[in-house]
Amino acid sequence: MFAAPARIHAPELAPGEWLNTPRPIRLDEWRGRAVLVDIWDFTCLNCLRTLPYLTAWHQAYRDWPVSFLGIHSPEFAFAKDRRQVEAALQRLGIKYPVLLDNDYKNWDAFANRYWPTTYLIDAQGYIRYQHAGEGAYDEIEAALSSLAFEAAQLSGQAAGRHLPRPLGALRGEDRPGAVCFRATGELHTGFDGGTLGNPEGYLPRGLPLIYRLPPQPERRDGAFYVEGAWQAGSESLSLAGEQGALVLPYHAATANAVLAVSADPVDLMLGLKPPARLAVTQDGLPLEALSAGGDVRTEAGRSFVIIDAPRMYELARNPDGRPHELRLDLAARGTAVFAFTFSTCVTPAATG
Repeated sequence: MFAAPARIHAPELAPGEWLNTPRPIRLDEWRGRAVLVDIWDFTCLNCLRTLPYLTAWHQAYRDWPVSFLGIHSPEFAFAKDRRQVEAALQRLGIKYPVLLDNDYKNWDAFANRYWPTTYLIDAQGYIRYQHAGEGAYDEIEAALSSLAFEAAQLSGQAAGRHLPRPLGALRGEDRPGAVCFRATGELHTGFDGGTLGNPEGYLPRGLPLIYRLPPQPERRDGAFYVEGAWQAGSESLSLAGEQGALVLPYHAATANAVLAVSADPVDLMLGLKPPARLAVTQDGLPLEALSAGGDVRTEAGRSFVIIDAPRMYELARNPDGRPHELRLDLAARGTAVFAFTFSTCVTPAATG
């Protein structure tokens, strides 16, 4: 996180649809209050890992002159749908106002570059602090506390009041002494910058193609591999047959995937397809209690995920951070895979 080197006035908000508020909001309405602005996307791993802190701070500072604002700038087309964002707010427990920034006008106005980025604005409307990515929670909270007290002083509300106690780390991997590994970089699946490792590559215009899975010695970390009939779009790869598989060599503390029952935003908006089930194995074995991600279920010795909404799913957890190979077996035509993302840190006890 860094303090703004000069007095930079926060830009006024561009028009858009609003959630969690009965009317549009202008930043100048919040003069006299500190403001935390979070530019985020509900499919972004770093955004999702930051949200527990934001929602906790929102609750802690509810009686102070502090306002919170989420600006949702979507990475994928389906995330432009108001109903999908509403469902995400409900799922994630976000109570503060959220502005849909589908055309990136607010992203551009803030000269933003990363998901998520947190901006802290003082009571006079100036950006005082900025942080890109997750982490630095203690520093952000200290800056927020300082601006909250400034705002209270300006309004004559500071006398005799005590600021909320610092929240501290909400996860073991955020505490001092956490062990952080090098991890596979984010992987996208569509032909627009995808990292498909099969020698067949992508067909032009997103036509379906039957793929053969290369033998294990030819599969490398930093790419994914598919088997069966698949169809590529600009953002995703979809199962074009009745059955197919995707194999992912990687190394990380957790492996996560953005999945949906369809790549078509209209299908998702109208809810035309039922939830899909995909089997998940790692290194040829079902995931067990210690290695199963938060979205993995187990039944009769099998591990699987139910895709019930277009979102990010946590597939696997690896306290050792060593290389592994995930396999997803799909049996619902049209199931779409958009991206894989990975986290890097674990608690020291987890590495035991």
